[in-house]
Amino acid sequence: MDNGTPYPGPADTSNATAQAARLLTSFFTAKTLRRIEATHAHFSPEQTYYADATLGWEFPSNEALRQVWEQYMPRWGEAARSYPVQVLGDTSGAAVVMTDTPELFGGEIRGIAIVDFVDEKIMRWVDYWDGRGFGTGAADHLRVPAEDFPASLGADTVQARPAPVLGAAVEHLMPAIRSGDDGRLNELLAYDATLEDLALRTRVRGRAAVVRYLQRACGRLPYQGAVVRHVAGNEQGGGFEWTAEGEEVPRGAAALALDGDGRITSLTLCWDGSLLDDDRITALTTLAIEPRR
Repeated sequence: MDNGTPYPGPADTSNATAQAARLLTSFFTAKTLRRIEATHAHFSPEQTYYADATLGWEFPSNEALRQVWEQYMPRWGEAARSYPVQVLGDTSGAAVVMTDTPELFGGEIRGIAIVDFVDEKIMRWVDYWDGRGFGTGAADHLRVPAEDFPASLGADTVQARPAPVLGAAVEHLMPAIRSGDDGRLNELLAYDATLEDLALRTRVRGRAAVVRYLQRACGRLPYQGAVVRHVAGNEQGGGFEWTAEGEEVPRGAAALALDGDGRITSLTLCWDGSLLDDDRITALTTLAIEPRR
């Protein structure tokens, strides 16, 4: 590839520091090239936690994660690609919108990773993705039983260190979505803001359209009543994880980019759509269609 990586690109790193973009590009390059040692070298030897928030798989130590690479990487063919689409944040914490092609694990994965660093090494990485794109049956087969699902997904192993402007944006965003408060949403969103839901395959462009969509969807979206669990990123952007205890979709993540005034320019949401039936997914997707006025 003429972008210097073995995968499609380059990723959108306009809301990431140069160091974060370099580290994460290096990680995905090593992973795609199936280089076990080079991939694993990106993780802190003293403290490593890696989890899949869709399947409930967790690897709570550096050695446990190494065994994952050793088990899976030799099986990947030449066509396998794992790559970043968007990187947001810095080397304290970041969010990555990413893609794994089916050659890696048997189904396509498009999702969001929330990443925490120490001394430019990854100490916590949690993947969130939609099981429908992967294959609902396959995801169901691989998912751990609910009673065995890791409760905190390692959030208790790191200290959240988001930039204050990012923390404030997340803090005000969730109540605004929950209430459909157009005044608050208009304050939070930049004029050309976009909202993308990876599970619903929907993309809404422009502040006015995003606000109208969130008002139409008020009370119906899986993350509507969610509680923020962990935030990572800097003043340019990052991501957060949410939980909705007792709901059909109990967890998910979001990545958001900020402008110089702290307004949200893009909001990407990810949750496991395979947990909802086809009728629910269809009804939620239809909400993105602007009604006649």
